Amino acid sequence: MSERVPILRIRQVLLVSIQTDLDDQAVLLLQDDLAQAVVDSGAHGVVIDITAVEIVDSFVGRMLATIASLSRLLDAGTVLVGMRPAVAITLVELGLSLGGVRTALTLDKGLRMLEREHGAALTGGVVPDAAAGA
Repeated sequence: MSERVPILRIRQVLLVSIQTDLDDQAVLLLQDDLAQAVVDSGAHGVVIDITAVEIVDSFVGRMLATIASLSRLLDAGTVLVGMRPAVAITLVELGLSLGGVRTALTLDKGLRMLEREHGAALTGGVVPDAAAGA
């Protein structure tokens, strides 16, 4: 049986950090779990971090788009962050544009996108400042 991907809540944002390449069953479980978590928590934002994902197939690519669409329908803005160049190339080669899925290179940028869209209520006005660590 596939392991479930953890879904963390940070104020009004749900963070999904995918740490392994997903099989079809894990993606389906994530779709169901995330939709339920959005409803249960009332979250207004979802960040899906795929930094650790090295490969995707057409099913996983389509399901990422579906997950983002489901979240939007449930009133949660969604941003896909951390896409590796090889994953982007694969998605393009497969003809998957992930239409309507917003992307950001980093978690920080993804949180900022959501904050601009929904206001400081998402993160309580606390968004990590990339310049602060420099």
